[in-house]
Amino acid sequence: MTDFIEFIKNDIQLIYILILAIFIGLELIKNVPTVLHTPLMSGANALSGVVIVGAILVMLQSNPNDYLSLTLGFIAVVLGIINVVGGYAVTDRMLQMFKKKK
Repeated sequence: MTDFIEFIKNDIQLIYILILAIFIGLELIKNVPTVLHTPLMSGANALSGVVIVGAILVMLQSNPNDYLSLTLGFIAVVLGIINVVGGYAVTDRMLQMFKKKK
C-alpha cells in the first residue's frame, strides 16, 4: 500500500495527463459521425501492430524458463495479429462498397 501512495506522490503529473487524455478521448470519440466510425476503427485496429512488436520484445527479454510470461506474450501476439487482420479486412470490405459495379 505504501508503494502505491509513493507512486501517486511521485507521479501525480502522469495521473493528471492520463485523466486529461481519457476525457479528451471520450469527447473525440463521442463526436465522430457514424459514417466515419468504420474507417477510423479499422485504422485503429491496424495500429495494433505496435502491440505485436511490444509483445515480441517482452518475450525476447523474458527468462526462457518463465512459461507464464512466454504464454501471455504468445497470446498477446496472436490477439494482436487477429486484430490487425480484422482491421484490414473491414477496411477492404468497406472500400469494396464504394467501387463502381460493372
